[in-house]
Amino acid sequence: MREGAKRTQKHEEARNSLPPDLFEPFDNLVQQYQFFATKHHRAPFVSYVVLADLIRSGWRPSAQALAE
Repeated sequence: MREGAKRTQKHEEARNSLPPDLFEPFDNLVQQYQFFATKHHRAPFVSYVVLADLIRSGWRPSAQALAE
């Protein structure tokens, strides 16, 4: 998430539905999704509940993505 950007209520609800140890992977996924959606579509729509489900089901960034 951009520095100083405000989270929406839906963002907060989805993030808070996760255990605290999954906040960081969720935040990373949101940031990457927003970047690429903006790159391709200019104004990204983010479904935070879908991203929370991805994190809950085991999504984590690859080692290559972390190195970039």
